[in-house]
Amino acid sequence: MIFVRKIIHIDMDAFFASVEMRDNPALRNVPMAVGGSSDRRGVISTSNYEARKYGVKSAMPTSHAFKLCPHLVLVKGRMEKYKEAAEQVLEIFYQYTDLVQSMGWDEAYLDVTDSPLHHNSATWIAQDIRQKIFEKTGLTASAGIATNKLLSKMAGEIKKPNGQFTVSPDLIESFMLPLPINKIPGIGKVTAGRLNEMGYKTCGDLQKNSRSEMIHLFGKFGDTLFDYCRGEDDRELELEYERKSLGNENTFAQDIYSLDEMKEQLKGMISELIEDLAKYPEKKVKNLHVKIKYHDFKQTTIERALPVTEEFFMLLLEERWMQDPRPVRLLGVGVKFEEQKNPQNPLLQLPLLGYTQSHE
Repeated sequence: MIFVRKIIHIDMDAFFASVEMRDNPALRNVPMAVGGSSDRRGVISTSNYEARKYGVKSAMPTSHAFKLCPHLVLVKGRMEKYKEAAEQVLEIFYQYTDLVQSMGWDEAYLDVTDSPLHHNSATWIAQDIRQKIFEKTGLTASAGIATNKLLSKMAGEIKKPNGQFTVSPDLIESFMLPLPINKIPGIGKVTAGRLNEMGYKTCGDLQKNSRSEMIHLFGKFGDTLFDYCRGEDDRELELEYERKSLGNENTFAQDIYSLDEMKEQLKGMISELIEDLAKYPEKKVKNLHVKIKYHDFKQTTIERALPVTEEFFMLLLEERWMQDPRPVRLLGVGVKFEEQKNPQNPLLQLPLLGYTQSHE
């Protein structure tokens, strides 16, 4: 008998914004966002779906958000309210399984493989969890149900907001073949653009390559991409840990020679990083770092204690590359967090913090 895991990915819908709309019904039918003021170089933390129709999204400078949507309603964040709601949601998760991996305040993976509830139907369990979340908090959540973390996260995007989607084992192939490559977690706008230029638009396009061909084209990233484009993922849930860093990187299909092009590539990575940081408002950034891997696979990293801004990442890139200006095959950006005392699952002890520097 083949062992099949049952993983549920739960994602709260526009979490911070939804809390504000719940507490102030006047905000429900207007474009609104939670974030810092534009005159203080603020950043959007979360926007509701009305605002997203105008292109307003997380990690966007507030000043730019107002250009896209001049009548945007901006709300200052209330971290104590978000903490309260996050704790309530976490309590609900543990009513169904002890195997919970929290991914910040608004997202989690649940392993319900051995759950006796609802006749061991992960689909029914997810439905029940979402119903309980709404009854307890007045907030909606979306869910993806599948055999691994990768598939469950991608499935959760299909019926968002306030819906769920199941990718059963017999549907994996038909689900993955037409899926655009930018739907794979970790592939940002820049990498997707590069892959599109090479003729790869869907996961089915990538599946035409062998593993060795993928590694030849994309290096170590190609090995992972070979599995991911087929919906294969053997990562276990991380049940209790302290996240010490956060970052992302891109391996380019062709080496980059000019600093200007490197900076252009870095913009997308920085934007994605700042958006990911919004999931960890309890964390304080200690250092920024930029990673460079040259055409001959030699690697270097530069790290500094600086505020989280595009400008400082660019300065780090320029400083390090000018010391050794050669063709580059990979760039990466990231942050290191200050260590916490008695680290636990991120949602078990949520400190009452205001915005970090990147979210002011």
